[in-house]
Amino acid sequence: MARCYRDVTTLVKAAMNRRTPKLLANHPDGPTINSKEFPTCLSWPLDTIPAMSILPAGVSRMLRSRHSCYCVLCFAIGLLLLLALMLLSPTSAQAAPPLSFINDVAPILKENCFICHDAKKRKGKFDMTTYAGFRKGGDKADPISPGKPDESLIIEFLTAKGNNRMPPKENGEGLPKEKIAVIEQWIKEGAKVDEGLAPTSDLLRELRMRWTPPAPPAVYKRPVTITAVAFTLDNQKLIVGGNHELTVWDIATAKLEKRIHTRAERAYAIVVLPDGKVAVAGGRPGQEGDVKIYDINGGTPKDEAGVQILDGVNDKGVLIGKLIEVDDSINCLAATRDGKKIASGGCDRVVNVWDLSEGYAKPKLEQSFENHADWVFGVAFSADAKYLVTSSRDKTAKVWDLTTKESVLTFSDHQATVYAVAIKPDGKIGVSAGEDKQIRFWNSTGDPKQIAAAGGHGEGVYRLLYHPTQPLLVTCSGDKTVRIWNADSRAAVKTLSGHTDQVYAIAISPDGNLIASGTYNGDVKVWKIADGTIVKEFNGSPGYTPPEPKK
Repeated sequence: MARCYRDVTTLVKAAMNRRTPKLLANHPDGPTINSKEFPTCLSWPLDTIPAMSILPAGVSRMLRSRHSCYCVLCFAIGLLLLLALMLLSPTSAQAAPPLSFINDVAPILKENCFICHDAKKRKGKFDMTTYAGFRKGGDKADPISPGKPDESLIIEFLTAKGNNRMPPKENGEGLPKEKIAVIEQWIKEGAKVDEGLAPTSDLLRELRMRWTPPAPPAVYKRPVTITAVAFTLDNQKLIVGGNHELTVWDIATAKLEKRIHTRAERAYAIVVLPDGKVAVAGGRPGQEGDVKIYDINGGTPKDEAGVQILDGVNDKGVLIGKLIEVDDSINCLAATRDGKKIASGGCDRVVNVWDLSEGYAKPKLEQSFENHADWVFGVAFSADAKYLVTSSRDKTAKVWDLTTKESVLTFSDHQATVYAVAIKPDGKIGVSAGEDKQIRFWNSTGDPKQIAAAGGHGEGVYRLLYHPTQPLLVTCSGDKTVRIWNADSRAAVKTLSGHTDQVYAIAISPDGNLIASGTYNGDVKVWKIADGTIVKEFNGSPGYTPPEPKK
């Protein structure tokens, strides 16, 4: 009896632990159990059968008098209890699917390792941006021992306490334990690459392809930072960069008319082309960047409370051109007067120039050059489209000859980040502005000598625009102001005040009568150039209600 009683208990415990019970062939408290002979194989003296409080008294007496019935009943009870527990408890856990390298592991590597171990930097001669490069290792051998995370070099580095820890301490905190556990489990499962993913595939590109942009918030709970604005050709509407969207506002009424969903989280530059189509440069900082062209009057819009909603991600009637997709943000954009050429610059330090003569669906990359040592923040064509001026975080402004395809001049007097650049319509004078709070005028041909400098802004100068018909310059700054300058005398003409935060974006209307500005806290103002009065002001964050000003 003791033997059978224990086996019932074993079955119950096994069911509770969700394990298939095993009847041991050599039980220490009784005879051998053979599944082929069970239950008739057991024979116990009657006086050794313990009382079983879990059974009715009649059943207990029956079991004491009938050995074989007792064995059958014990087995039946155990089996029934096992089945009941399995049915009442959650279904036995299915084996978890193996981890995916591209979906589970690669995002961790991208967020924490690519900054030092990409195709350019290759710290320790280690490029982790492909599976093949990752497994090749750098100065060390393969950092992975498939099936053996404890013997894998990468786990050793990720869990190290001293100077050998990766990511290094100067980059911040170490990798969280849960993310290390993901990599460990992937290694334990064999460290395999996904089926259909080539070992040499660019992981940055593969991750971009798999990412789906979120829809813009229906109502903004906090203000969006405005980093780009532009007037439509009729001077009546203002296009504003939002969070994964462009918004279109009627200037006279400050009414929101359209919302265009975009893949880019932020728009850093907006250029309205001569045919009314809209070129936009932007991206997700540190993730991806792009230059795309939209028809904001095309596609199949949906109406939501009187606002047209356009899909600039999937609707080919809205998204009509894709010029480039890269691994970090595109910061600046410029077009020739006829709209046939577009230039951009970004965080990858590369300046690209496209010919759009054959249409937006067939952009031709004419030139691509890396003329700066750091991020490119500004780009502008000369009036004759023969030269391109650029500015950078490397503290310089440069002139590029588009005909000879070479750098012809470097202006380095700022000694600080240069955010904005332009060239006088006659092509003889370059103008740049930046973190040093100065607007500097310099020879754009021959000797790159500074001609003059104009000060007045209390913080860095972020944008600089030439007026389309008058000898005026317009700038905006971190000092919360917009300023108008005489481009010939370099004297300040007007200071447009009223913003309560840094001004990141400005635009001049095609007719030259208005200036629009946008700020860090989402405020948008439209001013008259003639007298500096405000035409209209609103917050460019749909649905957002700014707090009442403190008294």
